[in-house]
Amino acid sequence: MMTKTSLRLFVACATLGSVALGAERWPFGSWHRASEAPILSPRGNGWESAGTFNPAVVEYKEKLVMLYRAQDAAGTSRLGYAESNDGIHFERRAEPVLSPEAEYEKDGGVEDPRLQKFGDTYYLTYTGYNKKDAQLCLATSQDLIHWERKGVLLPAYKGNWNKGWTKSGAIVPEKIDGKYWMYWLGTSAGKTDQMGISYSTDLLHWTEATETPVLPRRPGKFDSRVVEPGPPPILTPSGIVLIYNGADDQLVYRTGVAIFDRTNPRKLLSRTGQPIFAPEKEWEKVGQVPNVVFVEGMARRGKRWFVYYGGADKYVGVADAPVQ
Repeated sequence: MMTKTSLRLFVACATLGSVALGAERWPFGSWHRASEAPILSPRGNGWESAGTFNPAVVEYKEKLVMLYRAQDAAGTSRLGYAESNDGIHFERRAEPVLSPEAEYEKDGGVEDPRLQKFGDTYYLTYTGYNKKDAQLCLATSQDLIHWERKGVLLPAYKGNWNKGWTKSGAIVPEKIDGKYWMYWLGTSAGKTDQMGISYSTDLLHWTEATETPVLPRRPGKFDSRVVEPGPPPILTPSGIVLIYNGADDQLVYRTGVAIFDRTNPRKLLSRTGQPIFAPEKEWEKVGQVPNVVFVEGMARRGKRWFVYYGGADKYVGVADAPVQ
């Protein structure tokens, strides 16, 4: 049985306005690494030889299915498929389930998936990169293997405050006020990456919901340079709990938590003053991009949450936390 190495949970004492963040608002307790080693690593000399990282995870037919970003030696990304009975040991398919085909994906590839389910359909948001532009895209499936592209959701260089690429679409799991809501990443005029929010009635056409970033960067903190959505948010009675990836001015990536109003996804209630997860292992510090833990997948199994993340843009790791 694998030994679990505990990573200290920093409970934020800072306040946002008059609202103090309390960990009791979260549906999970302290995170612990559930494996000392990566659970997925690059293999072979083909499509997943340079990196396997940044995974999305969803439950499907009593198993956990992972779609992960795989990179070849030329730097082109595809999405691989793996499944697990226990949340830690995954069996991979031999071939990718999504490869670059559209003009907005050519040469760069398909990157950084998030998964959400509505009815019988799985919605995959991902970054389409053509070595020139990165843009937030959508594909749909009924079986997580065969995907139908729906195109670019948020074009690059457009928006109320975004001046660059778009990425990382984390869709709220239920309609609020008759609309679907999605948190995403854009680039401000100051060339820092911050978080926006948009709404939709059909999951295909999206309208920006704020004039400024819904979750801005914070100079001098762990999220001073990048504020990027992680897994799809979790709805709780006390709010919309969004795990996010923050990077500082040295581009060290750590994990934070923000809570938005349950009836108004634009309204930020609180966020962590300190990260709850950070690079510690050698394989989280050394890779294609150093000093990165990038959380992108999360699934509940019984009384545990499993948290899946990319390590140094090369490996997949897993942490777990008790349900609370």
